[in-house]
Amino acid sequence: MSGMAALATQNLIAQPPPIPIIDAHIHLFDTTRPQGVPYPDKNNATLYQPAFPERYRKIAQPLGVVGAIEIEASPWIEDNLWVLDVAAKDTIIVGTVGNLEPGKPEFPEYLERYHRNPLFRGIRYGNLWGRNIGAELDKPEFIAGLKLLADAGLVLDTANPRPDLIGSMVRISDQVPKLRIVIDHLPQLDPPADPAALKQYEANLRELAKRPQVYVKISEVLRRVTGRIPTDLNFYRARLDHLWDIFGEDHLIFGSDWPNADNWAPFQTGLSIVREYFVGKGRAAAEKYFWKNSVAAYRWIRRDPSQPEA
Repeated sequence: MSGMAALATQNLIAQPPPIPIIDAHIHLFDTTRPQGVPYPDKNNATLYQPAFPERYRKIAQPLGVVGAIEIEASPWIEDNLWVLDVAAKDTIIVGTVGNLEPGKPEFPEYLERYHRNPLFRGIRYGNLWGRNIGAELDKPEFIAGLKLLADAGLVLDTANPRPDLIGSMVRISDQVPKLRIVIDHLPQLDPPADPAALKQYEANLRELAKRPQVYVKISEVLRRVTGRIPTDLNFYRARLDHLWDIFGEDHLIFGSDWPNADNWAPFQTGLSIVREYFVGKGRAAAEKYFWKNSVAAYRWIRRDPSQPEA
């Protein structure tokens, strides 16, 4: 072997393997179904097309994504089963988060039914589908439902973050300490302008950061400013730094919000910004963000050799 060839081989061996990515926030739906879909809106030409795992795989796999967790995109009870059936056919899906209402009398039955499927990893509830999680917290039946969720080892994802939702998560964590909570899309939340409200919001974030069972999804990072989408990390750095400083490397999780994120920019644009940010924190921190923390939060199911072992 020549000296140049030997040097090239040494450099190749010295390169660390790429960090596998588990995308903890995608949506699946079929806009061609006879009954239609509750999301997305027909008037959204960008989103109103079928979103199946094979379409996602073609986009995400070449960028290093080896698995994804589907998050509900429908309040229809039958769509829990629809998603599980679709997910079963493609091993890139390592888990689903469904849509059940913890305060409803039928919740225990539905939870037991769907939890039989190991891909079912939890439910999503928040400020979505006309619901307000804060209004439910004084109802004993709602808290009882969340306790069943925790006892089953499943997770609660939130929806559409607002300062009052963050406060509600503190209250839920107080009442159901075992429940694992994932706060979605926190980079999209604009902190309150009122000083007193801002102080309370910050206090709630820091309280949640003390709790090992609470996670934050760094998803929906991109923002539209005067009609354009900045693609420079420095535009987003202050907000990312703020969440990093509060929650640290053990509580942050990657999510692309595909295909909803197509409203802002192509998949690789959002991924490149968070990849640059977290790789800059060192490989250990980047591995936690891109897959290890999602294992702790969701306990997802490894279905393919390309997916990392917990």
